[in-house]
Amino acid sequence: MRNLLVLCLLLSIHHVQSASKGVTASLSAKWSMTPFLLETSEFVGEDGNDKFWQFVDTVKELTVYKQGESVRSYYNLILKKAGQFLTDLQVNLLKFALALRSYSPAVQASQQMASDEGPPEACPAFVSVHGQRSCSTKDIKKLLKAAAGRPKPYLYKNEHTYPGVNTTEVPVAILYAEIGTRKFTSFHKVLTEKADGGKLVYVLRHFVADPKPRRMLLSGYGVELAIKSTEYKAVDDTKVKDSGGNAEEDDSEEVQGFVFETLKKSHPELKQQLVELRKHLLESTNDMVPLKVWEMQDLSVQAAARILSVPKFDALKLMRDLSQNFPSEARSLTKVAVTQEMKKEMEENQKRLSESIGVHPGDAELFINGLHIDLDVHNPFSILDLLRAEARVLEGLHNLGIQGEDQGKLLRLPVDAVDERYALDIRHPAIMWLNDIENDPVYGSWPMGVQELLRATFPGVIRQIRRNLFNLVLFLDPVRPESVELVKLAELFYKHKIPLRIGFVFVVNTEEEIDGFSEAGVGFFRVLNYIADEYDLSQALMSMVSMYNKVEAGEMLSVDAISAYLKRKFPKANAERILGVESEYDDKRKDGAVFYKKSGLGSLPLALFNGVPLSPDEMDPEELETIILQRIMDTTTTFQRAVFTGQLTEGSSVVDYLMEQANVVPRMNPLILSTDRKYLDFTAKPVVDDWDDTTMFSYYDSRDKTAVMAKRMKYFTNADEDGMSAVTMWIVGDFDKVSGRKLLLGALKRVKVSPGVRVGVIDNPGGKPSRDNSVLYRAIWASLLTQKNKAAAEFVQKLLREESSLLLQKGTAMKELLTQAMNRDAFEKRFNTLEVDFIRSQQLFCRDVLKLSPGQRAVISNGRVLGPFEEREDFTAEDFQLLEKITLRASAEEVRAKVKLMGMKAKRASDLVMKVDALLAAAPQGEVRRDVHFVQDSHSVLHLSPRENEVFYDVVAIVDPLTREAQKMSPLLIVLSQVVNVRLRVFMNCRAKLSELPLKSFYRFVLESDVSFLGNDTVSPGPVARFPELPESPLLTLIMNTPESWMVQAVRSPHDLDNIHLQEVSGTVAAEYELEHLLLEGHCFDLTTGQPPRGLQFTLGTSREPLMYDTIVMANLGYFQLKANPGAWILKLREGRSEDIYQVLSHDGADSPADAGDVVVVLDSFHSKILKVRVQKKAEKMSEDLLSENSASKGVWESIASVWSTFEKSITGGVSKKDDRQKAKEDVLNIFSVASGHLYERFLRIMMLSVLRHTKTPVKFWFLKNYLSPSFKETIAHMAEEYGFQFELVQYKWPRWLHQQAEKQRIIWGYKILFLDVLFPLAVDKIIFVDADQIVRADLKDLRDFDLEGAPYGYTPFCDSRTEMEGYRFWKSGYWNSHLGHRKYHISALYVVDLKKFRKIAAGDRLRGQYQALSQDPNSLSNLDQDLPNNMIHQVAIKSLPQEWLWCETWCDDASKVSAKTIDLCNNPKTKEPKLTAAARIVPEWVEYDDEIKRLLKLVQEQDGMATQKPTPSPSLREKDTRRDEL
Repeated sequence: MRNLLVLCLLLSIHHVQSASKGVTASLSAKWSMTPFLLETSEFVGEDGNDKFWQFVDTVKELTVYKQGESVRSYYNLILKKAGQFLTDLQVNLLKFALALRSYSPAVQASQQMASDEGPPEACPAFVSVHGQRSCSTKDIKKLLKAAAGRPKPYLYKNEHTYPGVNTTEVPVAILYAEIGTRKFTSFHKVLTEKADGGKLVYVLRHFVADPKPRRMLLSGYGVELAIKSTEYKAVDDTKVKDSGGNAEEDDSEEVQGFVFETLKKSHPELKQQLVELRKHLLESTNDMVPLKVWEMQDLSVQAAARILSVPKFDALKLMRDLSQNFPSEARSLTKVAVTQEMKKEMEENQKRLSESIGVHPGDAELFINGLHIDLDVHNPFSILDLLRAEARVLEGLHNLGIQGEDQGKLLRLPVDAVDERYALDIRHPAIMWLNDIENDPVYGSWPMGVQELLRATFPGVIRQIRRNLFNLVLFLDPVRPESVELVKLAELFYKHKIPLRIGFVFVVNTEEEIDGFSEAGVGFFRVLNYIADEYDLSQALMSMVSMYNKVEAGEMLSVDAISAYLKRKFPKANAERILGVESEYDDKRKDGAVFYKKSGLGSLPLALFNGVPLSPDEMDPEELETIILQRIMDTTTTFQRAVFTGQLTEGSSVVDYLMEQANVVPRMNPLILSTDRKYLDFTAKPVVDDWDDTTMFSYYDSRDKTAVMAKRMKYFTNADEDGMSAVTMWIVGDFDKVSGRKLLLGALKRVKVSPGVRVGVIDNPGGKPSRDNSVLYRAIWASLLTQKNKAAAEFVQKLLREESSLLLQKGTAMKELLTQAMNRDAFEKRFNTLEVDFIRSQQLFCRDVLKLSPGQRAVISNGRVLGPFEEREDFTAEDFQLLEKITLRASAEEVRAKVKLMGMKAKRASDLVMKVDALLAAAPQGEVRRDVHFVQDSHSVLHLSPRENEVFYDVVAIVDPLTREAQKMSPLLIVLSQVVNVRLRVFMNCRAKLSELPLKSFYRFVLESDVSFLGNDTVSPGPVARFPELPESPLLTLIMNTPESWMVQAVRSPHDLDNIHLQEVSGTVAAEYELEHLLLEGHCFDLTTGQPPRGLQFTLGTSREPLMYDTIVMANLGYFQLKANPGAWILKLREGRSEDIYQVLSHDGADSPADAGDVVVVLDSFHSKILKVRVQKKAEKMSEDLLSENSASKGVWESIASVWSTFEKSITGGVSKKDDRQKAKEDVLNIFSVASGHLYERFLRIMMLSVLRHTKTPVKFWFLKNYLSPSFKETIAHMAEEYGFQFELVQYKWPRWLHQQAEKQRIIWGYKILFLDVLFPLAVDKIIFVDADQIVRADLKDLRDFDLEGAPYGYTPFCDSRTEMEGYRFWKSGYWNSHLGHRKYHISALYVVDLKKFRKIAAGDRLRGQYQALSQDPNSLSNLDQDLPNNMIHQVAIKSLPQEWLWCETWCDDASKVSAKTIDLCNNPKTKEPKLTAAARIVPEWVEYDDEIKRLLKLVQEQDGMATQKPTPSPSLREKDTRRDEL
């Protein structure tokens, strides 16, 4: 009893603790909160423009409810309204999108466009017609009248354009309004009426007249609290206490207020209980106790064991907590027991994964429905898009009755991506081959084996192998001038023994009786035949070449030239017998023209390379030679792969192999082969399926109309043995017209010869259907309803012939045309009672769904709509054959095989193949879906089953629970399972035998599945990263992990976020960040050289403010980046040399036409936007160089201008503005520095003061904005005012393609060296980098003017004079000693850069290239900013500065301190003395500087008490000075 009391006492004492301390971090958008209703409209609009406008009509005056209802109720009302247009799954995705604020940028983009337009004052909504604005609906008529003379506004890709009457000749009215408001409704009513009447084009852009300035917190990012090394104290005036030795072994150490050594002495009888209590306290404590190496070994597997031991619905939360709080949880994991079964199963699965998908222990992978989600590339916004795209397919399959395993099987079917490079079969007798590589003796010495392709050769060498690997077919009209050059080129290839088989197809006149003496093409062909008969075809074709050699370029082959050739070469030949009307050599003349016509190729002349047509641009004879040789090189690679994989063997015919590839087609019909494909949606489930009631049918939406058509359709079939049809064609037309009848007849002919094709018929009459004008179609339909398949097909084919149509027109009764095999009574009864209402419904379907005018024709193949056809456009039997082949190849064949296994009746199975094929083919084709299989999944895989009879996503995660990936993936999986129905499998891919702690940080991933509300039903400001109850002893640094295109900055926090020490803090450390910019990235290339135009400058702005941001193109990938925010932006070449020398030729990824000079970009999402810009030098500037000195490229006019300015000065006695500018530029000292954390910012201010005290030259400081604290950014303007210097905060986002650093300190080091060429404007000639912890004692103007002797930068070498540090000089041994040779190793604390030279020799690009290569090895570049330039010393020279320019006590002796021009507070690896102590001891003036700045900061705080909470906007505090000098 006594023991129990003591324990209770102990535990009660244990609970008396101080309040827990923690950290919170939030990230808000730069713009105000956008209304949920507007974001919802954008979400609904993604499903189509029609749906957007239907939703807008439904919520016309919804904001009326805003006042009376709570915010939660209003939010639910919005969801309810959206639910009318969305499925339950889509509503869940909408909630997720609203929680993410995913569509807020789209709303804000419209808001920015409105402010750019210039809204009239006090206007809740306004309309703009070609730039004229009004707040009143009454003015619309007047604005429309006056619009004609003004240019139309620019409309972007995703504009909300009202679906009125399609016309381009009318004015465009843009309404800026907030949907759901009364003012919007009044405008909307007038504008829709006018748009429906074809008076205007009505465009809607969101505009909130008076947005409430409420912060909108974002999510979809991670926050890391990394544990910092405290080897060197880097905290501002801290009193950090070391955590001491190992607490587990030392009873004298206090554990949560208890000293167990004392307790054990006092209560020896409780020794065992006290051991247990101590163990419990250690495991539950928030303070971290170091682990022994042997305790770390199995931590990962132990974490997995613990996760799999809890109830499965808690397992993901436990994985999240263990990974995100690992430093605190590590101790508790060491006691978890791990079973051998688990280890064994894990190893077996890891072996399988390594072999099947290349995943190794510790790797993390995520698959959604088999699609690989790379978490380095994907973020919650892109995952939402993927979920949405998948929802369409999953719901479609679900609605079609496909569930469970069948869903996965159909989803994973390989849908052939649309191939733009179709090939025509070249095994055709009409092709006349000039040569045959395999059989002609001239190639007899070449090796035959295809294995020769794998033999190594020099790059660019064309292998000579005796196989017809490369085949060129030229389609020519012999008399056209273009043919002359092409034939000569063919001869060139032949003479030079290029391994190219060359064939000709001659397209000449096909009339029966024709004279070769009057028609040159026919005469040419007959001569060719004559020579071929007398000699051989090869000789004939060589004669043709010599015939063409006599024709001058640009002239045509004439009859006279042919006759003269015949007379000269074959004097004994009878010209009349060869060329005349009764020629004996007319054989196969029509073959070429027939083949050409059937091929469906475009206009002559044409060339096919291995069957693939060359584009008209490539047919230029001057270019063609290069193009063919390039194609030979490219195709060689494909053949090499085929030989290597065994697809092409010694025994196989190369031409047959080529022509059996999937891209080979019997005919080229651009309509069928087009990459732009439209599909019907068969997935609806209409309540009724009646088409006899036309009124009812007219109310169905497009999907329901389509579903009814599919349900009621009857077919002509020629089914496979199993009765199934893999291809379903619907023939649409007016069958009272010849063209309609011809189309259906062609389809029925195809059915007859092709098993597995069925044909349905849809009438689209030219007029209003009646019994009189629908006789033929009703007869077709009656035969389908009453007759057996064969009898119906024979009857309809007879009916479609023109003689039958003539008989019907003459009044012949339908029964007279019936065939023997028909059931006459059944037919006549049905035919006579068939009404025309269903035909009217079909006509409605054609109009509303297929978008056809009455009488127009179309063909639908497994849901793919081809049409409307032109009136005279033929769709032949060959086209039906091609369409069938393309449909089967895409996915129909695969779908049919899977559906067959489901064992259903033939008609239902054929319907299902059609519907599933349409669904899968319409879905955007991404990467291949993978199947991930585990050998066993009992002990190492977490399973979560989906809810039954609902659409579900199949999610497979492979992750080690103690990795950075697990920190991010576990919360993502939790949210995913809350948003959608998932079948989840998580494999614990643990690493064995760990030798160090796997994680050294706390982490939060900020993500919510739905909008959260406060207790009073008001909406919460948004999600926040919360770290409650953190251990107090470690030093932490806060790092934001945001999507690639986000640029964030800390805007509010009194604490030092780089050095968070909770022992020094009472309560919670709150950090507020802001999404300052969305990044616009791009790649730019010079079309002439194919190289990036280094130093080219772009500007980004709006129409009102054209120059807001600027950038420089780097040579690495032609990369550039610009800061922007949601809205419409204009990208231009910067005024000055960039614009003078270059012009933009084309661009991809922007929102303006590709050939527009101004590149217009709309940023309307959180996704990355990447442009490709192609530029070219202007014709007169071809020899100019962007980065050359002005004098080098001065022309005569500039020289004259220079003389004139000298004369002007002499007579005015003044200095020109240009000289002023030049002088100002030269007279500024540009100092660059970086700092992070309050201590280094304190050092930075002192460094600045020391620079200013020692120079009379004006100074401009350049600071890297990315890591500066809010307090520094708030006070720097006051300091600038006090001391009279300029400053600029520069920003650059680490490019995604450059190897990323994870540690903040290394990132900052990277910024010191990797982006010097793009951080500063071209006008800055020289920049001096000075470390923050440096004190300057000399005029840095001397350093700026120091002669670098042609080197791009100058560094100071490390001192050698302090001998006791010899053991620490790592550069004197090993790699550095051998690499540097006789050169010195330089320190990066101070360096001067000649930016002109630096850019000229592409030093930045070289440094980035070397960094990319070296940084893949985690052990290289340990001091990144220093090691990199020293490593590159042989490629990018370093000028060694005199030693006095940098003195540092660690490496330099005391005697040399007297002459020191700068003193650096280097870390001392021997003494590890804290920086603050060292500063006060080494540099006497440091304390004076420090006190002076403290006084200034105190004064600033007194003047503005709110300065520390609220940033003061200052004209100096701009991201970049936009008024810059240009080179």
